[in-house]
Amino acid sequence: MIPQEIIRRKRDGQILSAEEIGAFIAGLTKEEITEGQAAAFAMAVFFRGMSRNETVALTLAMRDSGTVLDWRGLDRPVADKHSTGGVGDNVSLMLAPIVAACGLAVPMISGRGLGHTGGTLDKLQSIPGYDVMPEEALFRKVVDEIGCAIIGQTAELAPADRRLYAIRDVTATVESVPLITASILSKKLAAGLGSLVLDVKVGNGAFMESLEEAETLARSLVEVANGAGVRTAALLTNMNEPLADAAGNTLEVINCLDFLAGLKSGTRLETVVIAEAAEMLVLAGIADDRPEAEENARQVLASGEAMERFARMVHALGGPSDFCERPDAYLERAPVRLRVEAPQDGYLTACETRALGLAVVELGGGRRRAADAIDHRVGISELLPLGTRVSKGEPIAMVHAKTREDAERIAKDVARFYTIADTPPEPSPVVIERIG
Repeated sequence: MIPQEIIRRKRDGQILSAEEIGAFIAGLTKEEITEGQAAAFAMAVFFRGMSRNETVALTLAMRDSGTVLDWRGLDRPVADKHSTGGVGDNVSLMLAPIVAACGLAVPMISGRGLGHTGGTLDKLQSIPGYDVMPEEALFRKVVDEIGCAIIGQTAELAPADRRLYAIRDVTATVESVPLITASILSKKLAAGLGSLVLDVKVGNGAFMESLEEAETLARSLVEVANGAGVRTAALLTNMNEPLADAAGNTLEVINCLDFLAGLKSGTRLETVVIAEAAEMLVLAGIADDRPEAEENARQVLASGEAMERFARMVHALGGPSDFCERPDAYLERAPVRLRVEAPQDGYLTACETRALGLAVVELGGGRRRAADAIDHRVGISELLPLGTRVSKGEPIAMVHAKTREDAERIAKDVARFYTIADTPPEPSPVVIERIG
């Protein structure tokens, strides 16, 4: 098929066939499609959109552009989750070992930080020796024996997505819902999943700031994933403040260990982790309903089995065998710590969450360019939740920086990111809506 004819048909608002979409993606993978043609195709989709069937076809074509993992022979269901990204969102680190301890196999393909959001791989690389890009044989062995392995996207998985995304990134077509849907799901489906839970963030710290935008994306993801044969549901979760009480790579690993040790009960983070664990267990058929699934998740946390799974995963992928027992022996800490003090009495009523995430990037904990090195030590911890009553001079956060100058500058910024008022804010749900 002639690429320019496919572009022309989409430009004119026509419905593309699965064969046309497959041919275009095959050409893109083989580099028979030029960057200009790929950019024109992306722009045509941006303006004209895609039907559900077109988006399913695009997703499957991108999935099939490389290796598709086959987990036949495993004695447990294969499942995963995906988050659209936020600040202090380290859910994957705890969720994978929790549901693995409940009986799931979780081959979790994760990404690096993007913009103001933290990346799961960057967090795990705070752990000395942890290999985020293992050979496929080791990846399979860890999933089979331990139940979970969190790694990065290899060159063999959905290569068409990598090429198309790089073009979208420089042609102002990233925000297209069909293209976002196909990008996310092609990688997840290439992992050979039977079921998938999506965490679509909404709020001032999310890529989708309005509920309407988040619902549109969530419905697209759920409909296309189910149309591609993977049982899928989505939770819309609140990102109008950091999810964990820490943002930054090493700090979020420490937060993960505290969570698995039972030290984060009653938090917004616990609500999201348990809700997503329950969704995964019910979708995969491990539990009959959500109350039973939640109880199972809480039991493996309380018994220490989830912590044990995390420790075994870390060691199997190259980290220290005693990492969970002695994290301070292995995790590097920032040389400077500085309190962020409340400028007045009152209640914390609002947070500029995106700005907080960008402050971590400013400290060196994220990337301005893809090639930038990350300082895993830096970040912000001890973040108080909205609704907390504070007195003037009381700490509302702690900045971890490599220099005193950095710490003082970011501490002033963080203090400005919070609104303090005389009356507490109206409570808002952490899990806003389920779409499935």
